[in-house]
Amino acid sequence: MAKLYFKFGAMNSSKTANALMTQFNYQEKDKKVWLIKPAVDDRDGADIIASRIGLKSKAVVIRPQDRIIDMYPHDTDVIICDEAQFLTAAQVDDLRVIVSEHDIPVLCFGLRTDFQTHLFEGSKRLLELADSITEIKSICRCGAKATVNARFDGQGRIVTEGAAVVIGGNECYEGVCWSCYNKLVKTHGRRTDIH
Repeated sequence: MAKLYFKFGAMNSSKTANALMTQFNYQEKDKKVWLIKPAVDDRDGADIIASRIGLKSKAVVIRPQDRIIDMYPHDTDVIICDEAQFLTAAQVDDLRVIVSEHDIPVLCFGLRTDFQTHLFEGSKRLLELADSITEIKSICRCGAKATVNARFDGQGRIVTEGAAVVIGGNECYEGVCWSCYNKLVKTHGRRTDIH
């Protein structure tokens, strides 16, 4: 029986690399993969999923108004979604229906929370509905487990207010532990002030 999987981690925990390696593993077994990503994530190109280690692949772009249940190819063996935190709750519901009624496994990779430690809409719904929830672990510069997605401005100072979604990578985000995040917030610190 197929399952809905949510594999989450902080920034730089290799979520995208894991998604693309999973795609490769299925394709190596002659399985048809439907690789998708939300439209808001366009930093590597509108229809490209790319990891920091150089893996990349074309993907189908899902817009906020799209119904995934109406879009997915019915000859698909597996659905893999990168940046799943940006899905709407209704889109996660669609994925749940595909898993349950069509017996197609769905693997979602993404962040759990934003830079203010609040759940994203897609992540919240995945935490509510997924059959399997796995943390992809990464570490803070101090060596502790990274759990917070700290956002930094152009001068390297911690950002604690603003829009929940600002698309970016290493230039503006860093996965840090709670202690380092708290220290940065209390001192309005710079990225280099963590240690």
